[in-house]
Amino acid sequence: MTESQRPSGEYPMYPSYGNGDAAYPPPPSYQPAQPIATGPGTTVWPSGNGGSGGNDGNGAGGPDFPPPAPQEPAAPRNRARRPVALLAAVAIAAAIVGGGTATVIEQLTGNSSNSASSVIPGTTVSQSSKGTVSGVAKAVSPMIVEINATSTAGESTGSGVVITSDGEVVTNNHVISGASSIKVTLSTGKTYTADVVGTDPDKDLALIKLRGASGLKTATLGDSSQVAVGDQVVAIGSPEGLTGTVTSGIVSALDRDVTVAKEDGSGQGQNGQGGAEQWPFEFGGRQFNGDTGESTTTYKAIQTDASLNPGNSGGALINMNGEIIGINSAMYSASSSGGSSSSSAGSVGLGFAIPVNTLKADLDTLRAGNGS
Repeated sequence: MTESQRPSGEYPMYPSYGNGDAAYPPPPSYQPAQPIATGPGTTVWPSGNGGSGGNDGNGAGGPDFPPPAPQEPAAPRNRARRPVALLAAVAIAAAIVGGGTATVIEQLTGNSSNSASSVIPGTTVSQSSKGTVSGVAKAVSPMIVEINATSTAGESTGSGVVITSDGEVVTNNHVISGASSIKVTLSTGKTYTADVVGTDPDKDLALIKLRGASGLKTATLGDSSQVAVGDQVVAIGSPEGLTGTVTSGIVSALDRDVTVAKEDGSGQGQNGQGGAEQWPFEFGGRQFNGDTGESTTTYKAIQTDASLNPGNSGGALINMNGEIIGINSAMYSASSSGGSSSSSAGSVGLGFAIPVNTLKADLDTLRAGNGS
């Protein structure tokens, strides 16, 4: 038998026999299965069906075609998208976490996009102005009024605090005591006539009501039991008739026993024109700023170094949340004890205010007109 010469790796070329004789069929597209040599006279062909091929040498059953060559699986299309999808998921997660973190920070710090205009619950001062004198002054000044009381002794000027939208105003009893007429001027300049609702000379408090008033801004009454020495405070009033004057300082002492005159019939109020000494009070057995007279009352007062002058009486002492903690009622003027008037002496940093808790406890009595 003649060997066929072929290049390595190529299929053999089979010759043709005779004219027209068909050549051997072309080789298959796959590598034919090779017989497994066993003992003499026996040939076993590999089978893909568990050995169904012939094993008797006659080829009965024939060899099974080998399984098709495995093909390289096509890369799934979504595999290429995984990095993009992963990045998108990470971005979404980061956005959620970032937004959640910002929300938590806003909740913890109390800051928000409209914090500048939001109002602290229970107070009248905005978040952005909390703790500043200017913020307190801006918030509370519209609730402080000037009071002009006319009596047979002349005219006196004091201050008051609006506590209801329909015109209830709290002031000192000695500001309106003995008055035949009362005029009240708002921070806007609008003027009202007022009537006395009730007075309590023992506590130096009075309640008046503006005629025909409505929609007024009202002050927030705080808690004077929470006041501590060293707390910063603001005083607003109309000293010497200068409406809306703002001064500031600290609480310098608590529970001072201050004695003031019960009645103001002799013209002892602020800027009195009856020739009497003005804004008299007694402390430690000594009389200041004039003679308190025979009818006096004593109360526990908040002492402050915020500047107070004649005309501040009946005005507000305010904490840094914009809450009223006291009603200014007296001041000490060193030179006035020597005979000069308090209006010329001015403030030396010793003022006194009736604690607001005293006022709150007395409101029902004042509204009923049952003052002593």
